[in-house]
Amino acid sequence: MGHEAIKLELIEWLTKLEDGETIDYLKIVKDSNASHDDWWQDLTGEQKSGIERGLKDIDAGRVTPHDNVKLRYGL
Repeated sequence: MGHEAIKLELIEWLTKLEDGETIDYLKIVKDSNASHDDWWQDLTGEQKSGIERGLKDIDAGRVTPHDNVKLRYGL
């Protein structure tokens, strides 16, 4: 399927979309692509804290290899 066909399919889907959360998310995606600002500024404090905790976990070696997670969950 070419990009033009995909765009038309998305337009049709979007005109029928009633899920406010999805619409809000799509607006954020659209705005972030149009903006040259750092996306970090658009995150909530809770989102920033979560990312920072994750980075600290990585630095401290508190990680689980992807292959181990796949085995554990049968993926």
